[in-house]
Amino acid sequence: MNRIRSLALPIAVTLTAGALSALAAGTAQAADVNVARNGGFESGLANWSCTGGTGASVSSPVHAGSGALKATPAGQDNARCSQTVTVKPNSTYTLSTQVQGSYVYLGATGTGTQDVSTWTPGSGAGWQKLSTTFTTGPSTTQVTVYTHGWYGQPAYVVDEFSVFGPDGGGGTDPGPSVPGAPAGAAVSGQSANALTLSWNAVGSATGYHVYQDGVRVKTVTGGASTQITGLTASTSYSFQVSAYNAAGEGPKSAPVTGTTTGTDPGPGPGPAVPKHALTGYWQNFDNGATVQKISDVSAQYDIIAVSFADATTTPGAITFNLDSAGLGGYTVAQFKADIAAKKAAGKSVILSIGGEKGTISVNDSASANNLANSAYALMQEYGFTGIDIDLENGLNPTYMTQALRSLSSKVGSSLVITMAPQTIDMQSTQGGYFKTALNIKDILTVVNMQYYNSGSMNGCDGKVYSQGSVDFLTALACIQLEGGLDPSQVGIGVPASPSGAGSGYVSPTIVGNALDCLTRGTSCGSFKPSKTYPGLRGAMTWSTNWDAKAGSAWSNSVGPKVHGLP
Repeated sequence: MNRIRSLALPIAVTLTAGALSALAAGTAQAADVNVARNGGFESGLANWSCTGGTGASVSSPVHAGSGALKATPAGQDNARCSQTVTVKPNSTYTLSTQVQGSYVYLGATGTGTQDVSTWTPGSGAGWQKLSTTFTTGPSTTQVTVYTHGWYGQPAYVVDEFSVFGPDGGGGTDPGPSVPGAPAGAAVSGQSANALTLSWNAVGSATGYHVYQDGVRVKTVTGGASTQITGLTASTSYSFQVSAYNAAGEGPKSAPVTGTTTGTDPGPGPGPAVPKHALTGYWQNFDNGATVQKISDVSAQYDIIAVSFADATTTPGAITFNLDSAGLGGYTVAQFKADIAAKKAAGKSVILSIGGEKGTISVNDSASANNLANSAYALMQEYGFTGIDIDLENGLNPTYMTQALRSLSSKVGSSLVITMAPQTIDMQSTQGGYFKTALNIKDILTVVNMQYYNSGSMNGCDGKVYSQGSVDFLTALACIQLEGGLDPSQVGIGVPASPSGAGSGYVSPTIVGNALDCLTRGTSCGSFKPSKTYPGLRGAMTWSTNWDAKAGSAWSNSVGPKVHGLP
């Protein structure tokens, strides 16, 4: 409201009661402040208290700055870390933080009104923002804010914790200033249609804006590098980067130029995956199942996933070591010839990355490039036609997407990409596996979720189903089918025999019933999907070796069922 200082002529002014109150109170409102202290954990655990000594200050991973909180649930301790903040009565505050991990909670108690909390199922990788609001009571001057994990889950990480609202008089951390220009911008990882841009991190930055030829094309959080895709071969591009935080966007970096390579012919196209496909994992080790050569694998299998690639000392990079001694003298030359023969027969032989003991981690642009480059080299060396992602320790959707798109740009449209997430990894589209699958939907072949070693899980109707039943297979598949994946990208993964998994084995008949239920609407249990999905890709098993040990009963039953789907 403008105030009249003086006029040459007299004037009558009428003010309402509301306007008079506004004048009496003053029209300007104080800006909200962050009443949490050490929310970026730059000062270790100062101002924070964690139950049972479960929390620690770490320098990696961090969302911004140089520190973050890492806390590990143990036994009956969910690793609760909290601090008490000073607030103003009858006021509203926004509570938020960045988190990594599975089942991470954020909340406030002692608000004097309604205590609040929120959580994310997460996936163990990638930053996610949690946020909620609370209102203080008429006499509330202090509130306890907290974060915690969940029983039996791995460690979680928290950074950039804030409680924004009116200043309660308890003191605040200094507000941020606009960050400076990033230095060290460089281009690497050139391919025909992608370039990798990296730069030096700016300590006060929340994230970065990337400019291509003067136009903002990307925003990056949680790292100081990114892959720029969709470029034209043999073309030069100019890039700049700016840092930003709550105070605003800083100046752009000095420009850096990168040039894409010419068209890359790749290792040669692989056979097309059939509309309905059977996938089997082949064991490169002897664990009591039938020892097989690739040539021994039943012709029912359309996709054969060689298990597993091995990690190297280079982050993200993989190699493959054939266990010739353990496989009865199977030579590398025979192995390569068998792959070529399967390929000639229209089969896809791919390399699986991960497994129960897999230690491969892709959590930045460098490791993403290492994975893509090493996987491409192995495809050229052995004749693999794709890769399978079976990382059971979680994955970072940002950088796994970068790696898979980079590999796709090298190989072309014949690349086969499969995934074998655990059931918990596909309960929410916010999970790292689900995000990655949706990120690469245009190049993804199939997600064969493991419906075993799981326990009970929610179905798409919100009901809880126990493993080992047709309802468990159909109600959980429904989450993927209704969550954004195409039916052709969904497969049912089960053990080939009771020896193939610790729990969750179902007979081939149950697998067939589930396939019929999802594609035809028949043979369902208590759960019946609201529509049918005739394009469903098929089924997967662990493993071809356990299948052979049981007389190939699984593939001889489920194979014809899959190939006979509508």
